[in-house]
Amino acid sequence: MTPTGSTSCLGIRDGKASGGGPHSPPFLRAGSEGAANTARSAKAIGAPTPPLLRAGAHLPPSPPPPPCEELQLRPLPPDTPRPPGPRVRSCTFTALLDRPAGWAAAPGPSGENMAAPGARSCNLSGLLPAQTSLEYALLDAVTQEEKDGLVYQYLQKVDGWEQDLLVPEFPEGLEWLNTEEPISVYKDLCGKVVILDFFTYCCINCIHLLPDLHALEHTYSDKDGLLIVGVHSAKFPNEKVLDNIRSAVLRYNITHPVVNDADASLWQELEVSCWPTLIILGPRGNMLFSLIGEGHKEKLFLYTSIALKYYKDRGQIRANKIGIKLYKDSLPPSPLLFPGKITVDHVSNRLVIADTGHHRILVVWKNGQIQYSIGGPNPGRKDGIFSESSFNSPQGVAIMNNIIYVADTENHLIRKIDLEAEMVSTVAGIGIQGTDKEGGAKGDEQPISSPWDVVFGRSGPEVQRDNILWIAMAGTHQIWALLLDCGRLPKKNELKKGTCLRFAGSGNEENRNNAYPHKAGFAQPSGLSLASEGPWSCLFVADSESSTVRTVSLKDGAVKHLVGGERDPMNLFAFGDVDGVGINARLQHPLGVTWDQKRNLLYVADSYNHKIKVVDPKTKNCTTLAGTGNASNMIGSSFTDSTFNEPGGLCIGENGQLLYVADTNNHQIKVLDLETKTVSVFPVFRSENAVVDGPCLAGKPKTLPKLPKSAPGIRLSPVAASPGQTLQFKLRLDLPSGTKLTEGASSCWFLSAEGNEWLLQGQIPSGEIESISNQPTISLQIPGDCLSLEAILSISVFLYYCSSDSSACMMKGILFSQPLQITDTQQDCIPPVELKYIF
Repeated sequence: MTPTGSTSCLGIRDGKASGGGPHSPPFLRAGSEGAANTARSAKAIGAPTPPLLRAGAHLPPSPPPPPCEELQLRPLPPDTPRPPGPRVRSCTFTALLDRPAGWAAAPGPSGENMAAPGARSCNLSGLLPAQTSLEYALLDAVTQEEKDGLVYQYLQKVDGWEQDLLVPEFPEGLEWLNTEEPISVYKDLCGKVVILDFFTYCCINCIHLLPDLHALEHTYSDKDGLLIVGVHSAKFPNEKVLDNIRSAVLRYNITHPVVNDADASLWQELEVSCWPTLIILGPRGNMLFSLIGEGHKEKLFLYTSIALKYYKDRGQIRANKIGIKLYKDSLPPSPLLFPGKITVDHVSNRLVIADTGHHRILVVWKNGQIQYSIGGPNPGRKDGIFSESSFNSPQGVAIMNNIIYVADTENHLIRKIDLEAEMVSTVAGIGIQGTDKEGGAKGDEQPISSPWDVVFGRSGPEVQRDNILWIAMAGTHQIWALLLDCGRLPKKNELKKGTCLRFAGSGNEENRNNAYPHKAGFAQPSGLSLASEGPWSCLFVADSESSTVRTVSLKDGAVKHLVGGERDPMNLFAFGDVDGVGINARLQHPLGVTWDQKRNLLYVADSYNHKIKVVDPKTKNCTTLAGTGNASNMIGSSFTDSTFNEPGGLCIGENGQLLYVADTNNHQIKVLDLETKTVSVFPVFRSENAVVDGPCLAGKPKTLPKLPKSAPGIRLSPVAASPGQTLQFKLRLDLPSGTKLTEGASSCWFLSAEGNEWLLQGQIPSGEIESISNQPTISLQIPGDCLSLEAILSISVFLYYCSSDSSACMMKGILFSQPLQITDTQQDCIPPVELKYIF
């Protein structure tokens, strides 16, 4: 599970753990038929075995494939008969796709032959030869027209095979979410292009893939002939439980059907090997493409759009609707929704809660009264005053001197909240998922990936105040540092304020401990806590996918094991629920840790075991403190009688007396009194004086008034902007001499973007004009996930004005059209656009 483009997935790479894990699941290990078939298919065309699909989980490393143009692919013998028809540019592509029925490839190096089309097995290895050739051909394609043509020709050939490569029917008796009833491939999905998303909800790569699927669903609906079906194939036992999958579906705003394939029956039948894997089906249930790992958005859109066009051209697409019934529509309102992390301001005893599902940060007095609610309830990415700011599934929070730092996870940002100025700003990240595993740039110029937790620290014992923000960078499986002031990391030169860089972790997803921090390996680190005092002087890390707790020395960066896991650094399946010492203890996907300085103990949110555990770092003894192991919501007479549901965050308050728990799937904060051994629920309530939430797009939107036919339209010069950049538009309107704005009638402005409504997601779409002498500035932040490279933003302005004596009143309107060109190239600061007009 690692975000490295086409090589990122939970899969097999070079005979060992790829950046995405070791990680063939237990039900597809080395030597399995699927792995072997995949390798044989690649050999048969003379190509190297694709890096993500090499047979065996523990084979000796193989060299990476050379650049595409250097690959010596085997063309057909010159005397091989070819059917008539157009040829594509790549000889390899033609060779593989133009073969007549019954043709067999020349033997590979080991003598294996590829099966003829008429004898295709119903698993993914049957797709590999043809799709591999397509992807090599696409590397040579220059224009979009060429790419479209290659995919169209590929579909012509695959669709013409004597026998379809059919996907198995969904087994009977499986549990479904987001549907009115179970779905059948060959009844309900007939006439649809279907994308099967094989995922497990703990997987960071699966989470990274969801925005691509959301964008695809925004572009094509079931009426257009597209349907996405999530096939949940669990890694952890806890993930097989329907209620837990239901919570994840809600948490990640998954609105397409999801089936709980708890026994991985479909996974095994198709010989899927990695999380995530996408399989694109044609309207007969015929497999067309597969995409392994994250980072394939361009191919996903290309393959899907051409498949829809190809089958529409043949009249095989049906526009029938699928019965969707969203679980989220039945939920009652709640003060908290999937709270992920929590921390305490030890000066004021206020709590800071990452209300992750509501996409907001709460600052709460110790009696539960909300002081500030910042962001939410919908996701967005906007800096500024509290009422305009927005977040996207924030997790880790840290507070010091009225400044809160936030791991804004799904925006791939670190945000700063200034409680005195009531402002939000971005201090690290560019709003797009990064793949850089080194860092070193200034924070707001440094791409980062899914930060999950943050904690303050110091660069050395001689430093008098916290000058580092440590970051659990789950997306690249590393620990990073953001310099809040000038300082020095172990074995590093002096670093400038604002520098953001890797501290520990190679970026490979592993359970690898090492005296050299850059050679160690983490697996989706999700929780941090600091013990700066001796003899500990370390960061504690909840390393979720290895089911371990690890330490990182603040003196030299050495990474060591504390509890959980096993000695094999490639095995990320050593999980369970066992109290014990060191490696004999078992955890299941822990997400949070907090250090109790008073008792020299570490508390662990053992999330998928639904327990809170306590570790003595001196003896490495790990025992259950609270929870029964059942996922429920019960306040018992003691710690061990009380229950939790995937607790994700912890913090110590009240001078070590209270342990606060973000009980994520129960939508609560629970309080454990460590002295009386009692459990209670922390109340969260709003006062009339609390700062209001940010813009709420869920309520009834304002209706856009209709411009008068006489309203002039002004087309502005195009503006180039990059994702995350903020544009400003200054109104400069002049009324006729001797007139004034009408009192009691709201002059106003509205934003619209017909056909590109994604542009306005999370934005403030309208506002009032209260004074001609002090006209507003309209802001628009380009979303991080753009669905088009060109768009037109329309700014409609309505002015109500009267003559000075109010003897005559009128309404005038004007439409400004601003063409936008979206570019990946970071633009210099764009000056405000003036919207001038004299009525």
